[in-house]
Amino acid sequence: MKKLFLLSCLVFVCCGPALAESSWLTDYEAAKAKAKSDNKLVLLEFTGSDWCGYCKRMQAEIFSKPQFQDYAAKNLVLVELDFPRFKQQSDAVRKQNMKLASEYDVEAFPTLIVLSPEGKPVANIMGYIEGGPEPLITALEKLR
Repeated sequence: MKKLFLLSCLVFVCCGPALAESSWLTDYEAAKAKAKSDNKLVLLEFTGSDWCGYCKRMQAEIFSKPQFQDYAAKNLVLVELDFPRFKQQSDAVRKQNMKLASEYDVEAFPTLIVLSPEGKPVANIMGYIEGGPEPLITALEKLR
């Protein structure tokens, strides 16, 4: 019984971060459709996940925290629009991300764009947000 418990803990510790990350979609059109059907805001994160220091900090200090993950699960459809330097990415995803960066006038990373459930822009948040999940959640609550 002890071995089973320890094995369960090990699986949770090893796979927990991967499970949390799986809530981020990369398909913009699918995310908009999900937001509309679920009546949730869309949070577009424009990031340089493998090279941008402030993007990495937002991931570590906000997006990976249980408080944000719980809030997002109930209220948001999360979309990662990544511009990596070293990670592989399909041509379709790369083209989609470039098109959206141009459409939303993204000039720096990280940039967050919030869309209504109908897909209309309601906020643009440029740069790193200090203070953990709470300031971002507070700002998002005002938009709901």
